[in-house]
Amino acid sequence: METASKTNGSNGAHVTAKLDAVVVGAGVAGLYQLYRLREQGLTVRAIDAASGVGGTWYWNRYPGARFDSEAYIYQYLFSEELYKGWSWSEKFPGQPEIERWLNYVADRLDLRKDIQFSTTVKSAHFNEATQRWLVTTDKGDVIDTQFLVTCCGMLSAPHVSFPGQETFKGRLFHTARWPKQPIDLAGKRVGIIGNGATGIQVIQTIAGEVGHLKVFIRTPQYIIPMKNPKFGAADAQAYKSKFEHFTQRLPHTFTGFEYDFEHAWAGLSPEKRREVIEDCWNDGSLKLWISSFAELFFEEAVNAEISEFVREKMRERLKDPKLCDLLIPADYGFGTHRVPLEQNFLEAFHRPNVEIVSVKNNPIERVTPKGIQTADGTVHELDIIILATGFDAGTGALTRIDIRGRSGRSLREDWARDIRTTMGLQVHGYPNLFTTAVPLAPSAALCNMTTCLQQQVEWIDNCIRYMRAKDLKVIEPTKDAEDGWVTHHDEIANATLIAKTNSWYLGSNVEGKPRRILSYCGGVGVYRQKCDEVAASAYQGFAMN
Repeated sequence: METASKTNGSNGAHVTAKLDAVVVGAGVAGLYQLYRLREQGLTVRAIDAASGVGGTWYWNRYPGARFDSEAYIYQYLFSEELYKGWSWSEKFPGQPEIERWLNYVADRLDLRKDIQFSTTVKSAHFNEATQRWLVTTDKGDVIDTQFLVTCCGMLSAPHVSFPGQETFKGRLFHTARWPKQPIDLAGKRVGIIGNGATGIQVIQTIAGEVGHLKVFIRTPQYIIPMKNPKFGAADAQAYKSKFEHFTQRLPHTFTGFEYDFEHAWAGLSPEKRREVIEDCWNDGSLKLWISSFAELFFEEAVNAEISEFVREKMRERLKDPKLCDLLIPADYGFGTHRVPLEQNFLEAFHRPNVEIVSVKNNPIERVTPKGIQTADGTVHELDIIILATGFDAGTGALTRIDIRGRSGRSLREDWARDIRTTMGLQVHGYPNLFTTAVPLAPSAALCNMTTCLQQQVEWIDNCIRYMRAKDLKVIEPTKDAEDGWVTHHDEIANATLIAKTNSWYLGSNVEGKPRRILSYCGGVGVYRQKCDEVAASAYQGFAMN
């Protein structure tokens, strides 16, 4: 049980609770982290700005939001009973069903009693005298805690950067903060900015509902058509029977998916390569991207051939040369950006009420009271603006909190100079701060997130168990260890074609953000092995006292 304290914090604030651990976030990682730490006997409180559990799947309730990992692998695998107690209705379920599943998890594990909802963490300062964190919230809480664990999500800090938004007389929404109440789009003039994975889901979903849809496109996207069969009782029984297989396989593949790279490009004839590519495409999943040929990410000739294959498929569906020019990528390779699954996205542009506004050479200048103004002076008059403009990925969720470590150093300022972590699990200069879904660990860019988040949560839990068993109070990575990890990460990342392409993978969607591939590119299985080696070495590279 947590205890209230009469003592004051280092800033003179009255401490309202004293805990062993605070977990920031109640999504996939936060729920599991709360469960694990509580199971080892710690007093823990999870804090979330939302009014309910779910994290990404609470906030992203925009039209068309759904999985692009197969439902039966986007799962917790620590409990067979928990896994088999839930049945999915289809292969790639939508947001409402996903949110219900995470509520099922919270209820089955009895987690709500230790979650503080509708609360934003404002600051977290490390007190060097007490060797503990002082965490403050917008509700006036001042929590004294030994461990601070952030489970804020890789893609959770919306990135919005258009002047004049506050002047718009219509309604404006960011997809990652979509309201719970239904939005009437029928007959409305709607503009959507952005056509990444989220924008694609929205566009294909609302095109037949709105009066007129203007899609503001800067960078066209490669796509893969989704095949989303419904699941009956027999289907559920079939995937549940593979629980043991999933627990053994998913943590060790390149991306944490069931499928993995099985073919070497050089070892196959051109005809056999085409057959593999076609088979992956026809699966209706992300297979072509993350299990056709690993050379896709490293060899330009291989990437060019697969890219042209996808372009051919897109041209077959679009037919109109003008649409092909606007919607088919020509200046970067397949797989070097996030590859979305789609359902009749391309066909939406054949509708007479859907119009493309290219902003590549005529960028959006501002939002006006009437709509969106482009650089040529045109004002596109709209009733509703939808911002599918993405995120300040990896770092944004933490830099929006005032996190200060030893000697008052600021994480916001440190990451503004150079984005560095030690395995994405800790940061030098910030003792007893543990992190999930931050840069330099596998994440949303190249990973089935539940696979990666479970592994990170378990590593953190085991590390804290080790500390408690040894009566150790503080842990922090050494500068040498962090330097070594950053070097290792960069050597792998910079050998990929991803490093040569501007995208949120490198933070290049946020002006002024230091350029570095945010996700570890060495593979989920390799990353796990390296983390296990550190733990087996009694956490070599981490200073404890």
